[in-house]
Amino acid sequence: MKRVIETDDAPAAVGAYSQATTDGSLLFTAGQIPLTTDGELLADEPIEAQTEQALDNLTSVLEADGATAEDVLKVTVFLDDIDDFGAMNETYADYFDDEPPARSALEVAALPKGVGVEIEAVATLE
Repeated sequence: MKRVIETDDAPAAVGAYSQATTDGSLLFTAGQIPLTTDGELLADEPIEAQTEQALDNLTSVLEADGATAEDVLKVTVFLDDIDDFGAMNETYADYFDDEPPARSALEVAALPKGVGVEIEAVATLE
């Protein structure tokens, strides 16, 4: 049975979606952008700072249901400029350094609120 995950430690959903959902076995996060819980948008910051904030948000959502970065099976990274891949990857590696999950990274035409990166994940809860 589907269950919705919510936490005040990540930006609230601003639309018809949940921060994450789970069936008790897998946890699916919504895409996380570089937005602080205080509503500060980091769209004008370097991609490293944007990636760090997005991953901090992602980590908070995972932790709300007892998961960690080690439980992540798959990550999708959306970049508004694929030339930012190297800089994003350096910051990303700090979060997933030991046994990194599978990952896709792709350039998209635009991201919400004009940010440079959005990151979503699938984690196991078993």
